[in-house]
Amino acid sequence: MESLKKGIQTLPNYSVYKMSLIQYVLASFIGITAMCLVGYLFYQHWLGVFVIGLIGFHYPRIRTKELLNRRRSQLTTQFKQALYSLSSSLSAGRSLENAFKEAIHDLTLLYPGVDVDVIRELRIISTRMDNGEPMEQALLDFSIRANQDDISNFADVIVTCKRMGGDLIEVVRRTSSVISQKMDVMLEIEVLVAQKKLEMKAMMGAPFVFIGLLKLSASDFLMPLYEGAGRMIATVALLLLFFGIWLISRMMDIRV
Repeated sequence: MESLKKGIQTLPNYSVYKMSLIQYVLASFIGITAMCLVGYLFYQHWLGVFVIGLIGFHYPRIRTKELLNRRRSQLTTQFKQALYSLSSSLSAGRSLENAFKEAIHDLTLLYPGVDVDVIRELRIISTRMDNGEPMEQALLDFSIRANQDDISNFADVIVTCKRMGGDLIEVVRRTSSVISQKMDVMLEIEVLVAQKKLEMKAMMGAPFVFIGLLKLSASDFLMPLYEGAGRMIATVALLLLFFGIWLISRMMDIRV
């Protein structure tokens, strides 16, 4: 158990994502620039630009979440491919240990020239097995770091079969088939939701684009917005827009 904890600390953790300095600076620049433009559109005053621009510092956190979700989604897809390879190898009569090693070769052909996460994890598992470490412990380590139900379920099946006995190859083959089918359904749902997410982004940006076009084509029409009670109305409208964006984002944040 102590070695397992040390492994978790040194190997990749797929529950967190740390942006590089370049990524953080770029995300901050994009967020601050976008918010400054919003502040200028709604207030046309340096104070409004400054205050609204400060909101842009929150964008790196949003971008980090997006990159983390993308990495976890890619890991799910890659793990599904690994399960296909494992099932094929087991059906051909290979042992489970050799099936993991064969999966590295199959996925290298599927992702040529790319060091994807699942290939790196399979190599780690293979290396730990070569060093005499139990396969189930290496898999359990991976499942803890991945923090995904399907990977955890697969690791639990391996651990249970190793401890309780039984036809390990047949159980793993059937489990791989069930998990792969579940992942196929999840990917279909993601495809269906993707179009709605694109529409969501268009809806969020439409009000700002509309005001920008009005400012370019009929700036006199917006002049009452930048003086007197117009600034209060602009503030209320902006708060409602931000609330609407937050609400739509929450509604479309579908966990599959």
